[in-house]
Amino acid sequence: MTYLTSAILGLVQGVAEFLPISSSGHLSLMGNLLGLAQDDILFEVLLHLGTLAAVFVVYWQDIVDMVRDFFGILGSLFSRNRRVRVSPSANTRMVFMIIVATLPLVLVIPVKDYVETFYGSTLFIGCALLVTGIILFFSDRIAQGRKTARTATMLDALIVGLGQAVAVVPGLSRSGTTISIGMMRGFDRKFAVRFSFLMSIPAIFGANILEVGAAVKAGLHAEMIPIYILGMLISMVSGYFAIKLVNLLATKGKFGLFAYYCWAVGIVAIVVTLI
Repeated sequence: MTYLTSAILGLVQGVAEFLPISSSGHLSLMGNLLGLAQDDILFEVLLHLGTLAAVFVVYWQDIVDMVRDFFGILGSLFSRNRRVRVSPSANTRMVFMIIVATLPLVLVIPVKDYVETFYGSTLFIGCALLVTGIILFFSDRIAQGRKTARTATMLDALIVGLGQAVAVVPGLSRSGTTISIGMMRGFDRKFAVRFSFLMSIPAIFGANILEVGAAVKAGLHAEMIPIYILGMLISMVSGYFAIKLVNLLATKGKFGLFAYYCWAVGIVAIVVTLI
């Protein structure tokens, strides 16, 4: 792997992880069609950690508030003073919603190896991108919802979480699917984006945990460290701006613009595969 390959893959990972265009689909297409594949598991883990860092940077205050309120609730439950009770805040409800939304990912673990077989099929990825485009196209045509962390239900969170579990297949955008389903459940557009990105924290972290063992076995070559760091930093910076862009477009009701891009890339992938 070269510095250029690392930079390109880092940029694609950071942008496509949060823009609703499927990072796994794009990385697979680049590998299969453009010869930019990389089979370095450690590097893949670091790229995902870079995008995870971007979420923490953008939503740092939200994360701090959620952790503080969540432990405040736990403290009140175990308090000796039975008169001390803290009502669940919006931040505490958000924590429980994220936990509920993460549960469906457990269903993916038994079929993980099977799902990974689709990464080598540009035809499948192209078709999945067309489906992503359809989801995005109709997301902008949904009436503006009003639900926030205070009014959304755990059933809403579970349904969005099921969408996240389905979106593990390459070509289906995790962010596009979860944000769109959130809107369908009546989420306020800004809240749908916020919930989608915050619920990506345990999803990305958990996926990396599953790969750590393989990464350790593969070993680390000291001369590759600067190349790894470059890709990781680029994925973090590009991921930061991608999150900001999605927030802006979703709030303005322009989220569906990405549908045309997904359709274009999907059609190209299908045509190139068939000819």
